[in-house]
Amino acid sequence: MEDQLILVDLNDKETGYGPKIEVHRKNLLHRAFSVFIVSGNRMLIQQRAFDKYHSGGLWANACCSHPRKGEELTAAVARRLHEELGIEADTRELFSFVYFQQYEGLSEYEYDHVFVGEYSGEVRFDREEINEVKWVDIPELLKDVENNPQNYCTWFIIALPVVVKQCHIARVSQE
Repeated sequence: MEDQLILVDLNDKETGYGPKIEVHRKNLLHRAFSVFIVSGNRMLIQQRAFDKYHSGGLWANACCSHPRKGEELTAAVARRLHEELGIEADTRELFSFVYFQQYEGLSEYEYDHVFVGEYSGEVRFDREEINEVKWVDIPELLKDVENNPQNYCTWFIIALPVVVKQCHIARVSQE
């Protein structure tokens, strides 16, 4: 059975449910989450599998997904960290934002809850979801996203500077 996404209004109040692909075809606002994992001044990023239904091959934060019908966000975050990366990390929600991006016949219209956590152990990622993972120095990552935005997912480009600022995890030299 296809995942049922949680449809929401602009205040993140549930308005219904819909099949994942249908929601993305019909531009329906739905609940999502993005998880950023840091270790010191480094951030874990993933390259999405090339055959993902959108944004295949692009780089993004450690984990992103949608909560299931009836599932709390924190439980969904823990579930997907385990399923996608094989890790457990304490996370906290930093902020949320709404964004819209069209792709080939699909769209992302998400009320995205952004979580951050710390982790420094082994990562055992799911090769069906992820092509590659790597730890990147945050100042270098910020520069690369600015210089090469075509390599990164839209939600990551939007959320990254806010995460860095709110967590005070990187100080980029202005030299």
